[in-house]
Amino acid sequence: MVRLTRTLGLLLGLLPLVAGALDIDGPRRQGGLLHGEAPPGAEVRALGHTVPVDSAGRFVLGLGRDAPAVVTVTAVSPDGTRRQRTLEVAQRRYDIQRIDGLDRNQVSPDAETLERIRRDASAVRAARARRLPARHFDAGWIWPVTGPISGIYGSQRILNGEPRQPHYGIDIARSTGTPVRAPSDGVVTLAAEDLFFSGGTLILDHGQGLSSSFLHLSAMRVAVGDTVRQGEIIAEVGASGRVTGAHLDWRMNWFDQRIDPSMLVPPMTEASTQ
Repeated sequence: MVRLTRTLGLLLGLLPLVAGALDIDGPRRQGGLLHGEAPPGAEVRALGHTVPVDSAGRFVLGLGRDAPAVVTVTAVSPDGTRRQRTLEVAQRRYDIQRIDGLDRNQVSPDAETLERIRRDASAVRAARARRLPARHFDAGWIWPVTGPISGIYGSQRILNGEPRQPHYGIDIARSTGTPVRAPSDGVVTLAAEDLFFSGGTLILDHGQGLSSSFLHLSAMRVAVGDTVRQGEIIAEVGASGRVTGAHLDWRMNWFDQRIDPSMLVPPMTEASTQ
């Protein structure tokens, strides 16, 4: 009788709906971006972060290059109800190159260069520290530029036995001056002309801790604070910074988790790579 009364009450709108479950969808593998839904007003935590949640309970969760095999997501509703999901994350194998016998100067920068690298890293961290609540990424995803893939996500070099930072992006080879388009909507949080490693560097915040970085640019078409729409020209491909040729290095972050941009966009057609 109680169950029947409650069901009738829900149908007639006389009783509040019971808070929903903690749902998470998307590729559960390193580099993937997951979409979740929690009860509205819930506090969600995962991978050491308090996850931004919109008024409808929607959120995203990025699984980095080295995400652990098991990730726990916890949501606590305003009434104290606790929900938890344990995600099994598929581990990936990455291309590792070992190069020995290099001159020491080619592997370890001098003190002056190290200081510049630290300043650059501080500027990038400050740009990513902004937390836009709007879900600009709801516009979906397109390639910022198309062309031959010359560098893949997750690869790494070990120089003279010392592991270098992995390559966290997708390299797309195109000539200097090729327009770079916004892969989704967002707000510009960094437009630096000349960082040591990445040269011309632009960061676009897509909201809820998700951002894109575009490296080695030759020109900027937008400025910090600009709101851009998917497909809008934001920069031009270049060969600035520490590179051997013109290309775009597109990277994506969810907080400190480096995700794989190629997992968000459709495959390039043969015609689009010409």
